[in-house]
Amino acid sequence: MAEEITLITGATGFVGSAVARVLLERGHKLRLFVRHTSDRSNVADLPVEFAVGDLSDQASMEAALEGVSYLFHVAADYRLWVPDPDAMMRANVEGTRQLMLAAKKAGVKRVVYCSSVAALATARNGVPATESSPVTEDQIVGAYKRSKYRAEQEVLRLVREEGLPAVIVNPSTPVGPRDIKPTPTGQMILDAATGRMPAYVETGLNIVHVDDVAEGHVLAFERGTIGEKYILGGENIMLGDLFGMVAEIVHRKPPRIQLKQSWLYPVACVSELLARSCGIEPRVTREMLVMSKKLMFFSSEKAERELGYRPRAARQALTDAIAWFKAHKSGQFSA
Repeated sequence: MAEEITLITGATGFVGSAVARVLLERGHKLRLFVRHTSDRSNVADLPVEFAVGDLSDQASMEAALEGVSYLFHVAADYRLWVPDPDAMMRANVEGTRQLMLAAKKAGVKRVVYCSSVAALATARNGVPATESSPVTEDQIVGAYKRSKYRAEQEVLRLVREEGLPAVIVNPSTPVGPRDIKPTPTGQMILDAATGRMPAYVETGLNIVHVDDVAEGHVLAFERGTIGEKYILGGENIMLGDLFGMVAEIVHRKPPRIQLKQSWLYPVACVSELLARSCGIEPRVTREMLVMSKKLMFFSSEKAERELGYRPRAARQALTDAIAWFKAHKSGQFSA
């Protein structure tokens, strides 16, 4: 009898590489679906096979799924600003739809789709949102968040109408080791840790260790219910308090200047203009300022109750992230 194969998309990235490690620990035989341009340094030491392709290439998806029993779809275009939102929609929504259809056709037994809390409602009156908090697309701000909402709705439709055997996970804001790009949140932590963030706009977010997110993916695979969503979060924290934690970890003073969103609106307009004309990714945009007014607080109670999910404290996630940045981006800490 042939050994069962588990396919992961996005496995060279931050979350995907952590998922790959947990699956290997559980004894899975892994095939990683990667683009020919992917940086494989996050998985270079792992005993896996590679299938080269792209979510826009149907033939490559079908080839990668040949002989596969289980699929973890973690890949996504994750940027808070894009010059062409339609391209992000194609990758995150249409790419997901085509992959799910190909998986169903290939006879994949179980799918774990990595959505995001970006597809969910935000906290209201300070009460953390859950998987069932009501939300509509017109309440969601930003191309990335809208793309994740649409992709999640498409997966749910395929579960209902096509019998797709998919479980959905909604990670919050992962931080930790192997954030090679880094992600927007990782860059923010790196800037704070190296004293390059003198001021900030207050908001609230949910911080979770990337390895807990990875464990949550595998728990959803092992124990989750088809068609259900599970928030994989950690600790709800205000941004100012997060920067205070970072400052304590690196023995620096935290940023003290708290800016109002309205003060940065002209800066955001100029940043977007420069980004479109020069191709430089902006540090602040109008959509970011709108998003900062919403508290991204979430409850992982359902995942804890049904999956046995147990996330660690935000401080540990930040400590591990900073240790990794110091080891791999040491030049930015010399000042």
